[in-house]
Amino acid sequence: MRYTFAIGDIHGCIDQLNRMIDRIEAYTSEGTVVFVGDYIDRGPDSKSVLDRIIAGPSEPWRWICLKGNHEDMMVAAYADGQRRAVWLGNGGLETEISYGGRVLPQHLQWAANRPLVHVDRHRIFVHAGVDPQTPLERQSQDDLLWMRFPVDQPGEYWGKHLVHGHTPSMSNPMTTGNRTNIDSGCVFGGKLSCAVFNDDVAGGPIDFIDVGARTWSLW
Repeated sequence: MRYTFAIGDIHGCIDQLNRMIDRIEAYTSEGTVVFVGDYIDRGPDSKSVLDRIIAGPSEPWRWICLKGNHEDMMVAAYADGQRRAVWLGNGGLETEISYGGRVLPQHLQWAANRPLVHVDRHRIFVHAGVDPQTPLERQSQDDLLWMRFPVDQPGEYWGKHLVHGHTPSMSNPMTTGNRTNIDSGCVFGGKLSCAVFNDDVAGGPIDFIDVGARTWSLW
């Protein structure tokens, strides 16, 4: 049995990311990990998150790293100064602080080059969502990075299961019909969530892995 693991929005939460990677590697000896984007902004250490993800997995693991709307905002902010204020107001300030001033050029290039969608035999992985009324190959970047689903909207996605983040909720991860939202609001005090899929079986997750913020005690 082979597995694909889909990790939700990280937003600079390096501790949760490191523990999630450990949990996944303890689950099985190999597989595919799909990150649905939003590695940066708002959280305490976006630089360390990008350092870790860009470093990549150990053999024989495969990582697929999609672009989120926050990576898109960051790249746009450095390309066009008029868009900088929008990014800074949406968590970009915390990102620049983690870099000591400016995002590394190689990190900007990596973010710019991220794909928007990953499709396998049974599933579609994307940051925000897709418009089921539009063919998958004709989806707009705006929808892929920014759209939001009503909580109870299942949808039909060309015979596949849709996996996305972007819309945070403490109730996530949640599967609604043919759609699973894995953004559990990690940076807002929630969990970092991961959906586990059997590569050979169609449909939704067979399991979830959740990592919360550390709690410390003096006792």
